[in-house]
Amino acid sequence: MNTSVTIAGVTLKNPVMTASGTFGSGMEYADFVDLNRLGAVVTKGVSNVPWAGNPTPRVAEVYGGMLNAIGLQNPGIDVFMERDLPFLDGYDTVKIVNVCGKTVEDYLEVVERLQDSSADMLEINVSCPNVKEGAIAFGQKADSLFDITSRIRKVSKKPIIMKLSPNVTDITEMAKAAEAAGSDAISLINTITGMKIDIHRRKFLLANKTGGMSGPAIKPVAVRMVYQASHAVKIPVIGMGGIATGEDAIEFMLAGASAVAVGAMNFVNPHATVDVIEGIEAYMKQYDIDDIRTIIGAVSE
Repeated sequence: MNTSVTIAGVTLKNPVMTASGTFGSGMEYADFVDLNRLGAVVTKGVSNVPWAGNPTPRVAEVYGGMLNAIGLQNPGIDVFMERDLPFLDGYDTVKIVNVCGKTVEDYLEVVERLQDSSADMLEINVSCPNVKEGAIAFGQKADSLFDITSRIRKVSKKPIIMKLSPNVTDITEMAKAAEAAGSDAISLINTITGMKIDIHRRKFLLANKTGGMSGPAIKPVAVRMVYQASHAVKIPVIGMGGIATGEDAIEFMLAGASAVAVGAMNFVNPHATVDVIEGIEAYMKQYDIDDIRTIIGAVSE
């Protein structure tokens, strides 16, 4: 039974990875999950300098998921290179570093720092809805997405994955822009912008007012967008958005995803990623599937 998939020349032992921002760099989860089991670990967003993130409160539960307005808090590329990457080097898993920034130059600085590192791929976060400085514009306008993707492509020797925002009119337009600019793959969806109000205090639950919604409630939207994007481009698509079980992962792959990422469910069940891997293996046994790649995009019309 072959569960391996290949994305941009990088082979993952299985199609399951972590969604950025929900797993740190794996250190927080190493006591719960054997990181060697995972197809890939996708790190929390890394910026060129330390970011403090947004004011608190910045997390709120909602029906079917959660809202977060963390604002990409992280200690910056220097700490990441000294602490996080060496930690991940101790495991047999693909390392995908999520890169964030407020300007194109911020992104390029981090990408350049990572060129001679042990990172296998770079996921470029142009779609976080909680950074007020304007980074969201890169992920919401096709020409801006094309520009930043092409500029990163010129300096990166490593494969790049552009992480797309669902907060757009036409996801296929964004997918095509990323592909045309040289992205090796795309990942989607990032969170959907939402809001929650405390009716008793008549105040916003999040200090930022809005936050990114994740969790099972967004899965049907994510499956639809993955299906559309995978039919619009030839590069691999990594699907995410509300994946909690092996069955959820299979649904994304049938829709056209070459791999999947588990996000919010890591907060509910720290063992969720391995549960999803085992669920995929059980599905393959149930339906006599020898190679996981045969189901990618195999949904019947």
